[in-house]
Amino acid sequence: MRIRYAAKTDVGMKRTHNEDYFALIEDEQLFLVADGMGGHASGEVASKLAADVIGEFYRHSKDQDATWPYRYDHSLSYVENRMVASIRLANKRIHESAAKNPQLRGMGTTIVTFIVKGDQGFVAHVGDSRCYRVRNGSIKPMTRDHSLLEDYKEARPDMTEEEARNFPHKNVITRALGMRDHVMVDITKIDLQNGDRYVLCSDGLSGMLTDDEIHEIIQKSKDLEDAVSTLIDRANEAGGTDNITAMVVECNF
Repeated sequence: MRIRYAAKTDVGMKRTHNEDYFALIEDEQLFLVADGMGGHASGEVASKLAADVIGEFYRHSKDQDATWPYRYDHSLSYVENRMVASIRLANKRIHESAAKNPQLRGMGTTIVTFIVKGDQGFVAHVGDSRCYRVRNGSIKPMTRDHSLLEDYKEARPDMTEEEARNFPHKNVITRALGMRDHVMVDITKIDLQNGDRYVLCSDGLSGMLTDDEIHEIIQKSKDLEDAVSTLIDRANEAGGTDNITAMVVECNF
């Protein structure tokens, strides 16, 4: 498997500082995007802390004799257990840091991670940062937002797109790292195909562009750097009301 990727983050048109963070753990082929929240720049602290703790856990857990902070879940594979444990540990560290430091109180972050293992990919997420798959001329969300809007849509399947756009609490998320002392992590396994592209992004992108617009940009861009730059430019042209992060990962056999 040959992996190519490109990533870019931008403060957007309305914010004064960037609370998004992206990272790659190269030897694990793990990619992540985090979108921090909290006053006094503590969102920046939370998103970077999430990435740092996940990286630290992956280094630590390479040792077969290493003690894990959580019990092994036998309903999940080793790869899935590692992803879930790393995110749960990041949640714990963020929650503890916020409890100890009054300036960081209330901080949190979303997280979406994507890892490639052989001919399989795995996506784990908490919050409303997303992963999309672009394959054979179509785009498909690999994540479901943990938000009031998604809960409402589930309760009301006949909700129109216009009603969703005008939903008064659409930016309220129901799950994030740091909100509580433990967190549920959603995980999805994917059988990879040659030429798959995966888009990881913060809601600064998905909130500004429709899925079809994201798909059109990815389809038209042969160069991954051009793709992420165009995604961010278009999100800013649409208003850029939040920080914007886009990462595109391409898988080739």
